[in-house]
Amino acid sequence: MNIKSLLLGSAAALIAVSGARAADAVTVAEPEPAEYVKICDVYGAGYFYIPGTETCLRIGGYVRYDIGMGDVGSFDGAKSFDHRDGDQQDTWKKNARFTFKTWTGQETELGTLKTYTEMRFNFGNSNGYGTVVSGNPAVDKGVSVKFAWIQLGGLRVGKDESAFDTFIGYAGSVIQDTIVPYGDFDTNVVQYYFDAGNGFSAVVSLEEGSGVVGTIDSYVPHVVGGVKYTQGWGAITGVVAYDSNYEEVAGKVRLDIKPMDDLSLFIMGGYGSDDNLNDDAGNVIDAHGRGFYKQWSGNWAVWGGGTYTINEKTSFNAQLSYDEGKNFGVAANIAYEIVKGLKITAEVDYLHLGEDTVTNFTKADKENSIGGILRFQRSF
Repeated sequence: MNIKSLLLGSAAALIAVSGARAADAVTVAEPEPAEYVKICDVYGAGYFYIPGTETCLRIGGYVRYDIGMGDVGSFDGAKSFDHRDGDQQDTWKKNARFTFKTWTGQETELGTLKTYTEMRFNFGNSNGYGTVVSGNPAVDKGVSVKFAWIQLGGLRVGKDESAFDTFIGYAGSVIQDTIVPYGDFDTNVVQYYFDAGNGFSAVVSLEEGSGVVGTIDSYVPHVVGGVKYTQGWGAITGVVAYDSNYEEVAGKVRLDIKPMDDLSLFIMGGYGSDDNLNDDAGNVIDAHGRGFYKQWSGNWAVWGGGTYTINEKTSFNAQLSYDEGKNFGVAANIAYEIVKGLKITAEVDYLHLGEDTVTNFTKADKENSIGGILRFQRSF
């Protein structure tokens, strides 16, 4: 075999092998196009479509830090223990909170299907005397489900706050708006909301209540009903609640007015029956005159206040409150938005304790109490 024949044979072999490998080559599939998140502007800013669905989702929340001094919060202040002799003494009241919120919305043949959830994570020093652990005051840590409801059209079910408070608009924009309380909050609901579209709206809510006094003790729910009429000048709202535990009724009427673009004012009056709430012998649990809805002292109470917008970043908020038990409260603050999403609020609160000194809602231990709160809040 000469060199020429050897070279020709080698070349033929290489061609054959290359052809075989070419036949066995792996074909790489084309990548599927990415499905990018699409903005959903049907329900407002911040919503986007969950990929592959017709459901719009919004995620948000806030991080908050409160610094309180004096008689703040429930007006029993914050207490600590001296590490040397164990004596109780006043201290700063601190609380840090992270709140996570979700909203969903989807259009269906039966109306808009919505959900809302809110989880709160808290860490703060003990309020009140607390429990001493190794010479240090106990800390107050907690995780709570504040809201978790489903709504289809006007029907809502789940964990909410009572329509006795939400439908009427709470009681102003101050931090401590319950110096004179206007009703309890946390409850499970089966609720129907009606909006006529001409300014008239109404609500009916079956509620479970919460707490020792407030949670229903039979199959009969608490019942709340309300009506509202809203126009450009403001609104007038009324709510009535039936406490099934004590078979008592409470109601509130609120008037909102807007005399100028940068000023909004409100006044709200409440009245509630309390014969059974004060009947120690006829009830297993003594309510001391305060049910789930009528939480003020005596039969009647009144709240008033408003918000003045100083400029696009600054507002002044105030509330006055008084009840038949001669409890008188004042709360006022300045809220300033440092940058978009970051707000600082400085508030001063005052309580004059009336006749209900044993079972007063605030737990104040002196006739006149004053305190202040500085709040930092980053909302997103």
